[in-house]
Amino acid sequence: METKKLKLTFYGGTGTVTGANFLLENKDKKILVDCGLFQGEKIGDDSNREPFPYKPSDIDILIITHAHIDHIGRVPKLVKDGFRGKIYSTKPTMELTEIMLIDSVRVLTREAQRDNLEPIYREEDVKQAMTLWEGFPYHQEVDLGNGFKMNFRDSGHILGSAMVDIIYNGKKIVFTGDLGNSPAPLLKDTEDIDDADYIVMESVYGDRNHESKEDRKTQLEDIIEETMSNNGVLMIPAFSLERTQDLLFEINDLVEKRRIPRVPIYLDSPLAIKVTAIYKQNEDYFNREAQNIIKSGDDIFKFPGLKFTSDAEASKAINGVPNPKIIIAGSGMSNGGRIIHHEKRYLPDPKSTLLLVGYQAIGTLGRILEEGAKEVTILGDVVPVKARIAKIQSYSSHKDSDNLVDFVANDAKRVKRVFLVMGEPKSSLYLSQKLRDYLGISAVVPLANESMELEF
Repeated sequence: METKKLKLTFYGGTGTVTGANFLLENKDKKILVDCGLFQGEKIGDDSNREPFPYKPSDIDILIITHAHIDHIGRVPKLVKDGFRGKIYSTKPTMELTEIMLIDSVRVLTREAQRDNLEPIYREEDVKQAMTLWEGFPYHQEVDLGNGFKMNFRDSGHILGSAMVDIIYNGKKIVFTGDLGNSPAPLLKDTEDIDDADYIVMESVYGDRNHESKEDRKTQLEDIIEETMSNNGVLMIPAFSLERTQDLLFEINDLVEKRRIPRVPIYLDSPLAIKVTAIYKQNEDYFNREAQNIIKSGDDIFKFPGLKFTSDAEASKAINGVPNPKIIIAGSGMSNGGRIIHHEKRYLPDPKSTLLLVGYQAIGTLGRILEEGAKEVTILGDVVPVKARIAKIQSYSSHKDSDNLVDFVANDAKRVKRVFLVMGEPKSSLYLSQKLRDYLGISAVVPLANESMELEF
């Protein structure tokens, strides 16, 4: 078979965890994979306002790996700026994307107003994007035209998350999106791959490993018990999508087995409440253990003490509830959302605890707290930090360093090159050396806007 060439350009997700945006093309076809927001101190970094480095109207197909905002957050801007091609994802990703993007409009508009700027996009741009969208199940081959085909495989990261196989001229490139920290409380394990010629792979935790998964529920139980016995408040900044549902699943078990005290537990996030409803409609995507628990009659997202606070007044009323109590709220990096109001109120309290259960990006309030700041600025006020700052990394929905190596090892006999993206430079560079040393594989850390020519 005659060798052909494709060009791969890294327009986002390089040197940073956020802003995933990769273009695979030849003279006949332009295929974009993910179009996410760059994030930092703000939900929407100012760099998102810059024009795309390609002409959106020239893009034929946009493929979305999953519904986290750093993978979907600039889709409405792409449409606003002229994209009229097709958008493909799994069906749950399509369902989740609409509510995630409408929520992002609210947040981005508020940030824009604060900075006296126009919003990056509006709700009508989200609606227009959704008219271009089509959802597919895992493992269904889709003809993209001009000799390109694709299918999705389960990445085990969040509900509906997928690795994207793009097949051309008998060879395959796999875009992993984000890879799940399997086994997860709710989702099926990440599928193995052993047939990829090229892999574009995340590297968020490329330089470190999580604690044992077997210990994480015990750690959660201990932190809850200690904070409750101190008559404090346990604040958990959690991403509305996946992390919140995992926590509810674990706390449900601790409550029903009476392993923690009976206290009020607030899910203080309108977005997380909507996302949880979509999870309940897609239980066939859960792993066997979770499905069996549900079949036994246990509503895993409803248990004694749990209260959903959708409106602002109900959220404010949490302040009047005596301690001890548990508050789960977004955003997961404390760079917006309701959690910052609770942090402002309770971080000065040495009896309380802030529990970090996910990655904290550079520049975010969560990262500043993780690194041990003694005082922080929240909503314009200086707040002393006297509460305990605790971390459980094994609740991360990303694979750690050893598991990323194991993932690639399955394909070591075939893969020609691995491109490491969606990681801080130290994480990506460490993992690239580890893959070269352990597996003898060519592992590359691309630069922003760098293009590579691939043989197909």
